[in-house]
Amino acid sequence: MRFTFSLFLAVLAVTFGGCAGYTVGPIKPRPMKQVRRVCVKNFKNDTLEPRMSALLANAVIRLMQQDGTYEITDEAHADAILDGKLEQIQRRPARSLRGNILQTREYLLTLRANYTVTRTTTGTLLDRRNVNSSTSFYVSDANLLTADSNQNERQALPLAAEDMASRIVSLVCEGW
Repeated sequence: MRFTFSLFLAVLAVTFGGCAGYTVGPIKPRPMKQVRRVCVKNFKNDTLEPRMSALLANAVIRLMQQDGTYEITDEAHADAILDGKLEQIQRRPARSLRGNILQTREYLLTLRANYTVTRTTTGTLLDRRNVNSSTSFYVSDANLLTADSNQNERQALPLAAEDMASRIVSLVCEGW
């Protein structure tokens, strides 16, 4: 009798003790616990590529709305403001043409940015990080001497911005 009661208590402790750390709903990073509404400003663009600030901000807003952790609103109603700066866009050769190592067939496009999240009421800094993202693109023309790698790069920029936005939203909403 005593053995069955102890076995019952052990099974009960294991069954209900395993779920003790779970919570329902989004799990926010510790500094962002009290934040419910976020204003995403246009990113400052320190590169020579036009319209990248709006492209990156729109991607961040869309992914934050899909995540659902925070409500996106204007600055007057926001609990926190996400402000960022695109610092660098770098294109590096990744793969050369077979038979001619001086001609590049594939490029690696890397974006570097940083962002800050500040509380609107007090102006305290909640989060600040540097973020890197990358994508690759191929030179599309069969004749690489007449190929326009700049056009291929412009087509790859939205993919790199989407990857950057995904990394930023993951850091702001989940903390990692």
